[in-house]
Amino acid sequence: MAHESQTPGRPQVMGIVNVTPDSFSDGGRWISVEAAVDQAMRLVADGADVLDIGGESTRPGAEPVGAAEEIERVAPVIAGVRARWGGAISIDTMKPGVARAAVAAGATMWNDVTALSHAPDSAAVAAELGCDVVLMHMKGEPRTMQADPRYDDVVVEVRDYLRGRAAAAMAAGVARERVWLDPGIGFGKTLAHNLALTARLRALVDLGFPVLYAASRKRTIQAIDATAVAATDRLGGSLALALEGARRGARMVRVHDVRETVQALKVQTAVTAAD
Repeated sequence: MAHESQTPGRPQVMGIVNVTPDSFSDGGRWISVEAAVDQAMRLVADGADVLDIGGESTRPGAEPVGAAEEIERVAPVIAGVRARWGGAISIDTMKPGVARAAVAAGATMWNDVTALSHAPDSAAVAAELGCDVVLMHMKGEPRTMQADPRYDDVVVEVRDYLRGRAAAAMAAGVARERVWLDPGIGFGKTLAHNLALTARLRALVDLGFPVLYAASRKRTIQAIDATAVAATDRLGGSLALALEGARRGARMVRVHDVRETVQALKVQTAVTAAD
């Protein structure tokens, strides 16, 4: 997948398809292959440029899933989507074996919350697969990452970490034009950390790699608006954050609410063009 946006002036929109029983927002809703594929095609109709399919929850406190079970969840869904759509499909996994199976089924991007650090061969497998790779920053692991995360300067530390992971990926043979960076909003970060990373997203953009910004329905929104207890009550905050990410240079936003996000970005782009 090229690094260029499919619609000039706005970031690409990555639609989320969780085939997990325990994801924080929509766990269990798309658990059958048919339901998941149908949901994926709804997101395409809503304007998604990329579909991100995941079979293991990375919400705070989540328990790990074995590779075989994860492949069983995601591979048939990816194959089902690929049979109906020629666009970009991302596999959301930290396991190189799952990424390999996903690419064999039709995935074109590997979205890794561990920035290819989960397994010793992760970077080599990414190079072998030749797909786009999203390197995300996470402090700790999903089970413990929200237990009092601390930084001296969160923006500098996240930037330097991701610059190092990009260098490691390229040293293993991943082409530079395949590398994306993600600051990991909500992954081992407090509200203040997430706001700083959003406000200073240019620090990542300036590294020269395209940036994926993913804040959809996250608990950060509830920390600002206490009435947004349920994940589905966070649409307004999700749109605000997606627009802020776009304004600060994100090349892709990862969201649950695709139609609303595409509309918001189109309006933002129109206003910017009229300025």
